Amino acid sequence: MKKMFLLFSHTLTQAQKEDAKRSLGAEEFVSLPEDLQKLWSNIPPHIESLQEYLEPVKEFLKQNAKEGDYALIQGDFGACCQMVGFVKSLGVKAVYATTTRNVRERVVNGKVEKFSVFEHVIFREY
Repeated sequence: MKKMFLLFSHTLTQAQKEDAKRSLGAEEFVSLPEDLQKLWSNIPPHIESLQEYLEPVKEFLKQNAKEGDYALIQGDFGACCQMVGFVKSLGVKAVYATTTRNVRERVVNGKVEKFSVFEHVIFREY
């Protein structure tokens, strides 16, 4: 059974779940435990190296992911770069979600407001 580990700060949409099942064969979606999710979602901008900071996430993946699984990795660029290399060393395929952005405008009280709506397209392998 292929799993998709979720290293990102959002909730998967139904469209993303369906696409991951259909295109990647993912059967289970694994969120980070709450403490690791907080760590991933709040990477401090002031630390120079993320090597030590990311160790708990790496340990979680070492213990739970297996070759052929997927990791959806999005967030801080440096953290993503490190984790992509790391999961690949485990035989886990690193992917990210692509989207289209649809901009909608409306006039409210004489002012133009813009809204961006992002819609899932595909998962792309790093």
